[in-house]
Amino acid sequence: MSTPLFQVQRLTKRFGGLTAVDEVGLVIEPGQIYGLIGPNGAGKTTCFNLITGLYTPDAGQFKFMGNDFFPSSPSEVASLGIARTFQNIRLFSSMTALENVLAGCHIRSKAGVLGAVLRTPGQRREEAALRDKALQLLAYVGIDEYAHHLAGELSYGHQRRLEIARALAMEPALLALDEPAAGMNASEKLQLKSLLLRIRADGKTLLLIEHDVKLVMGICDEVTVLDYGKVISKGTPAQVQKDPAVIDAYLGGAAHA
Repeated sequence: MSTPLFQVQRLTKRFGGLTAVDEVGLVIEPGQIYGLIGPNGAGKTTCFNLITGLYTPDAGQFKFMGNDFFPSSPSEVASLGIARTFQNIRLFSSMTALENVLAGCHIRSKAGVLGAVLRTPGQRREEAALRDKALQLLAYVGIDEYAHHLAGELSYGHQRRLEIARALAMEPALLALDEPAAGMNASEKLQLKSLLLRIRADGKTLLLIEHDVKLVMGICDEVTVLDYGKVISKGTPAQVQKDPAVIDAYLGGAAHA
């Protein structure tokens, strides 16, 4: 059996007297699309923020690519190879789409401050290579024609794609997506589904938080369901949909729609 790409055991976070995440465990295998779902207030986003270093866990044992780590900051997590998007889009709205993707590319930049100041030949070559990479990523997500448009002027769906392109620019082994279909219409969701499946087919592993049950059940290999901060079910989409605990807590008749 392969070594899991990412795993966490007994992940816990308290806010005062509230236990928002209560000893949650996840095991994500390489090449999976892994879904994390649950009703509002279940602890999904808190769990996501703990994994990506935005919050500091009160407890938990983490492994990534076989190595122990502790997510103490977003920059440290990103440098390890975990990139994320946000439920509420966080782009640099006054920068172009190309510049936003370049911002993601620079986490892998080798040029130092001196090279940037002196504009050395090596620095200029790397800058050109990063620009080409950013343009390729914009084409990959289907918005290269908007490369020189300000991010804030793009449609909502295109902004979602741009945020994914910026995350991919960080060359992650694990791409963590926080409700990427939020606010999308039916056509945009179908396009998003195709993009996510393509990203997986090209060798990436994805962790997905999403309220759209149909999307989750249609693309995920494994799903974990949270309720009140606890894991109430995990398994394949088919297994989870049939779990009485999940039906009672969250899915209801939607699982069979």
